[in-house]
Amino acid sequence: MSIGELIGGRDGLRIPDPRQTSVSVHTYLRDLIISGDLPPGTQLKQAELARVLAVSRTPLREAFRMLQEEGLISAEPNQRSRVVGLDAEELDSLYAARVTLESLGARLTAGKLSREELRSATAAFREMERTYKAGDMASWTVAHRSFHRLLVGRCGATVLRTINSYAQQSERYVRIDQNQHGNDFSSRQAEHQAIFEAVRDGDGGAAVAAMANHLAGTARRVVDGLSNRAPGHGTPCVDAALSLLLNGCSTT
Repeated sequence: MSIGELIGGRDGLRIPDPRQTSVSVHTYLRDLIISGDLPPGTQLKQAELARVLAVSRTPLREAFRMLQEEGLISAEPNQRSRVVGLDAEELDSLYAARVTLESLGARLTAGKLSREELRSATAAFREMERTYKAGDMASWTVAHRSFHRLLVGRCGATVLRTINSYAQQSERYVRIDQNQHGNDFSSRQAEHQAIFEAVRDGDGGAAVAAMANHLAGTARRVVDGLSNRAPGHGTPCVDAALSLLLNGCSTT
């Protein structure tokens, strides 16, 4: 199936600022990959995409570079790339890093949110509820990203940049979890609420536990769903990160 056929039912590419064409193209293609409209294995030909999206190859090449850095597409010769398939081992290591860094961020942020940040986190939480029920997953992703970022915001700029990068790389796994476990949304919201309350109340230990278990749960559910592709893989990296954070280092 051609690219045009795959994305025929989607809204077309919009470029608000011609100076940011590569950013607009990257965002558009990224959303198509995360949503599954461009499924794993889809071949991306620059010539075809340039024609379908009505853009030149220069911004398209830059968009491809950004997608490759995020691990969403593979680089291949002859200006062709493919949407990368789902990888249980990659997910495990990615979420182990998220568990570790975001739990650190939650501990450092606990008790330090300003009134404005508390209001923003509350608003983001409510927006997550509203957009999920409306089926507006693009807006849900924005609210979800904002919510998590606020609750780890005192970890410092360098760590926060890494957290943001890992969170963006995780978004298609989050989408898979939502698609496979849509009836569990209230449970995920309860987990978000627990993280927020622990950070708000200055309970660093509870914030670490709530954040770590929340992220680990997503990783485990998605890996379980990939069991036909990676039988028996499990989440050893995530499990080790949880043990380190919640049980301490063993001396034996």
